[in-house]
Amino acid sequence: MIELLAALSASAAGGMRIALPLLLIGLLKNNLWSDVPFLSAFSPQVVVGTLVSWSLFELFASKKFLGQRILQLVQLLLSPLVGAIMGLAIAEATHFTPWLVWLVGIIGGLFALVLQLVQAGWFYRLRGLPLWAIFLQDTLCISLVIFAFDAPEQGGLIALLLLWLAIRSSKEWYRWYTAQADRRNRHHPRRYKCNPD
Repeated sequence: MIELLAALSASAAGGMRIALPLLLIGLLKNNLWSDVPFLSAFSPQVVVGTLVSWSLFELFASKKFLGQRILQLVQLLLSPLVGAIMGLAIAEATHFTPWLVWLVGIIGGLFALVLQLVQAGWFYRLRGLPLWAIFLQDTLCISLVIFAFDAPEQGGLIALLLLWLAIRSSKEWYRWYTAQADRRNRHHPRRYKCNPD
């Protein structure tokens, strides 16, 4: 159970940023990315260069609206892959059985996608994330990777709390969206609308 919480913690970090958690997981492990799925196929120099470059872009571009928009598109596409890689890396490091490793990878990828979809929803609803939310994302991302190794129970509980917040957010969005329509069109809130939401 503790190993599963560690994998969820790492996958949640992959749902917030792409390169930063992969960079951290390689630096925290003694053998860099040699046993991390997908990344082990490339030379460490290429992996380090790519991850450092994209991590710096994530850290600085996320503070501007245009950078947030670019990051949202890239992260929506790649967050399931990164979440799966993070989950697989933790599962293999903790010696799960082989069929369970792949199940953890699939769950990690889906978990990262859910978190990224919620962030994209908040981005479009608020017309850009505030700066305090960006700093919170960066801090949570780094903390979740560290917790996956050093305090998996706490990291897993934070990841489950993030999942609960994601579910609550989606319910609130649905309630807000349907409340915009009149009573007759609650099941079709877009009916008779000309302007975007």
